[in-house]
Amino acid sequence: MRRLGLLGGTFDPIHYGHLDAAAAARQALALDELRLLPAHDPPHRQIGPRATAFHRFAMVALAIDGVDGYSASDAELRRDGPSYTMDTLRTVHREGWQPSQIFFILGSDAFAEITTWYAFPDVLDAAHFVVIARPGARLDAAAHRVPALAARVRQAVDVGAKIQENTAIILVEARTRDVSSTEVRARIAADGPLDDLVPPAVARHIRAHHLYEAVNELHGQDTGRKQQSV
Repeated sequence: MRRLGLLGGTFDPIHYGHLDAAAAARQALALDELRLLPAHDPPHRQIGPRATAFHRFAMVALAIDGVDGYSASDAELRRDGPSYTMDTLRTVHREGWQPSQIFFILGSDAFAEITTWYAFPDVLDAAHFVVIARPGARLDAAAHRVPALAARVRQAVDVGAKIQENTAIILVEARTRDVSSTEVRARIAADGPLDDLVPPAVARHIRAHHLYEAVNELHGQDTGRKQQSV
């Protein structure tokens, strides 16, 4: 039975923390494919993305270029309205993937808010949810914040390559770099180096298109907003 990993996010911009989480999930759970899905309209984010959908998708594609088994998906960018995980999972189901084959990857901070998600708790039956520890956060602490879901929680070491018919919440202990998109944008605004934050191809794209520069951050937008959207 093939396994599909999904990693959604605003990716404004994508950075090494995102890529570390994807790699950790793939290794721990023997995922055959891994799709990264930039969100069109993140429902839990009060301020819209700084970069356009066009640039955010481009940066994701550049970040994973040449990595076997990875792909960038514009499924959420092509859908109007809020980018609800449940809608995305239903789309994947229509492709023929069963819930037990799908592993939706998220950070421990996002998992702590899962009871506020659209279609909760039904969304938990649409895929496995793979929770990756954020730097400075303990997975067991995140699980305790949602005690009603304790019966669903599994450790990645207990799942491994086994086929799980019932969907579960799977905890993956991993070392991911302590990077945030906010930090990346601040570094760019200060004209600082990006070597330790994003892949070189992403850094080149940001510089070439003058994304997240200080003058644009002050106005709450970047020059990329005039570009074509996906």
